[in-house]
Amino acid sequence: MFKVFSFKKKCIFWLILFISIQSRAQEILPLWPEGQMPNSKGVNIQDSISNERMMQVGKPYLRAFFTSIQENKGAAVLIIPGGGYRHLAFQISGDQLAKWFNTLGINAFVLIHRLPHSPDLQQREIAPLQDAQRAMQLIRSHAADWGIDTSRVGVMGSSAGGHLAATLGTLKTNHTSIGDSSLTDNYMPDFMILISPVIDLGEFAHQGSRDNLLGENTGEVNIRQYSLQYQVNENTPPTFICHAFDDTVVSPFNSMLFYEALLKNNIPSTLHIFPQGAHAIALRNNPGSANLWTDVCEQWLMEMKIKK
Repeated sequence: MFKVFSFKKKCIFWLILFISIQSRAQEILPLWPEGQMPNSKGVNIQDSISNERMMQVGKPYLRAFFTSIQENKGAAVLIIPGGGYRHLAFQISGDQLAKWFNTLGINAFVLIHRLPHSPDLQQREIAPLQDAQRAMQLIRSHAADWGIDTSRVGVMGSSAGGHLAATLGTLKTNHTSIGDSSLTDNYMPDFMILISPVIDLGEFAHQGSRDNLLGENTGEVNIRQYSLQYQVNENTPPTFICHAFDDTVVSPFNSMLFYEALLKNNIPSTLHIFPQGAHAIALRNNPGSANLWTDVCEQWLMEMKIKK
């Protein structure tokens, strides 16, 4: 009888431990307090998912992927999925990347932000940036609880997610103010990783991303403001960029223009344009040398003293 009881206790112990580890490994973290989300008309929007893509987002949140305590290197990255500002491919350019960062000992947070076409928005083009800024503030405000160094919190984005990541790292206007003193004001990333990014909304624009973000507000002022090669300055964080020469969706000129601006402002950065890889270079199973981007990125993170 004693042995049976002991066995049951052990089973319960390991079950509780497993649940605890799983709950730490991934958590859902709302961005805004109930009823205080800015830029909202108060319309009740239901989340909509189709084919592993968020088609509509009512209340934005973070999908948090924590490392184990022993493997934690003290760094974190906010991951912004691609999808042309029309949807969010949160699995292939979100969760999968987060799990990869965890293998490096880096905590990762996938951003599920509001989409510009939401009928709830008062001003469409600032909503994704509002959520990205708030996400960075949230991560830094809880950094001590999560074992994260506030000076090693970066952002990563693919395709249109790369555009939002670069917007977060270059535009200086704070769109998050709701009178909430519980969070730090610091939303600027310490580093950026951009994969096949949309950068230019002018000559080399991905038309879908531009139209979805700006809607009818495609005047010259807005196009220049959100063409992010013009927003780089000496305070822009170090940046890792990779693109494919054969990308027929987002021209590699986008990455080249951004890298040129970084170079002119003396920002330590790197650009890799691989012969193959098409659009939104994936985590694995890329053709040829494009499959090396994760190894090169890891080395760059160590070189920049992000991964220690």
